[in-house]
Amino acid sequence: MPNIASILKAEITRVARKEVRSEIEGLKKANAQHRAAIAQLRRELTEVHRQMKRVQHATGSRMASAPVAEHPGDGTPRRFSAARLAAHRAKLKLSAADYGKLIGVSGATIYLWEKGQTRPPSAQVQALGELKHLSRKALQERLAGPAV
Repeated sequence: MPNIASILKAEITRVARKEVRSEIEGLKKANAQHRAAIAQLRRELTEVHRQMKRVQHATGSRMASAPVAEHPGDGTPRRFSAARLAAHRAKLKLSAADYGKLIGVSGATIYLWEKGQTRPPSAQVQALGELKHLSRKALQERLAGPAV
C-alpha cells in the first residue's frame, strides 16, 4: 500500500505543478505587458519634461531680453534685477519692510524679489524705477508721511 500512496502523491504533485505553471504563464505575460507600458510612459514623461524645459528656456531668454515695463514719463525701459534691488536697498540702509511700504508691498515680498524667487509685476517695476531717482532723505520723508 505505501506504493499506491506515494504514486498518488507524486501524481497529485505533478498535476498541481502543471496547473500552477499554466497560471504563472498568464501572469508572466501580463507582467511583461505592464512593464513595457510603464517603460513607454516613462519615456513619454521624459520627453514632455524635455519639451517643457525647452519652452521655459526659450520663454525665459525672451523675457530677460525684453523690457519688463516702460516708464510712462520719459519712455525709457525699466528692467528688474534682483541683485540691483538688494544693492539699492542696502545703499539706502532701509529694512525690507520699509522699502516695501514705499512700493506698497510687504517686506517678505521684497526678500523674495531680492532672492529672485519671484518677479514683481510691471506696476511695481515702475514704482521701483521711480524710487531710484529719489534721495534717502526724500524716501525717509515718504515713510514718515501718510501711507502710500
